[in-house]
Amino acid sequence: MSAVLELADVTIRRGDAVLLDRVTWVVKPGERWVVLGSNGAGKTTLLQVAAAQLYPTSGAVGVLGELIGTVDVFDLRPRIGLTSAALAERIPRGEKVSDVVVSASYAVVGRWREQYDDLDHDRARSLLREVRADKLADRTFGTLSEGERKRVQIARALMTDPELLLLDEPAAGLDLGGREDLVSTLSVLAYDPSSPATVLVSHHVEEIPPGFTHVLMLREGRVVAQGPIEAALTPETLSATFGMPLVLEHHDGRFAARRRLHRG
Repeated sequence: MSAVLELADVTIRRGDAVLLDRVTWVVKPGERWVVLGSNGAGKTTLLQVAAAQLYPTSGAVGVLGELIGTVDVFDLRPRIGLTSAALAERIPRGEKVSDVVVSASYAVVGRWREQYDDLDHDRARSLLREVRADKLADRTFGTLSEGERKRVQIARALMTDPELLLLDEPAAGLDLGGREDLVSTLSVLAYDPSSPATVLVSHHVEEIPPGFTHVLMLREGRVVAQGPIEAALTPETLSATFGMPLVLEHHDGRFAARRRLHRG
């Protein structure tokens, strides 16, 4: 089984700062990974590498069977679905939701003169239904709640039928209800065998959707632990990742964490 994403001893430096330090990681088809770590751990940098948006200082990166540095990334990027806060900021607030989704076919943000056929529009409507946002199709992006925007962005990321789906902190800024709604949507996608290999970046174990299979844990750019989630995500590895003693609980397919209190 060939890898969808493969990093071999990857290091990213910016001046004297080391953002990623000798990271080796393999994502295979059908796997659903969550990347955990605190602010500054290197999670977003790792996702930029996976999205073919950032070249390593050293090491090798393979994405969808192509070696980064030897391939035209503009041909590669349409095969990758990506959601991020930076992309969301570029979406015109007056854009109709259905157009936000369908315009991914041309890898553009904002409809202009490009033409779409009925199959494109049908797929956009189908994806909006899949993420439970079909009733928003005729709304403008600027009128949506933060949770609704996140679901629309996921539909857009899936529009080109990507082979790799990258989600950069999709629950950031959501209230409890919005987070739970999004986690439920992502869980449905995770259990769908036709969904692409997925990588989700988060600070919080509470945001891990049921159906996610693997975890990669980062601290200061280095891998603390990685592997199948039931083996790699433990109180010990979570405590090492966040630099404090943590209690980890797992009930009904969901995780929760809290600081361990020492009582004298």
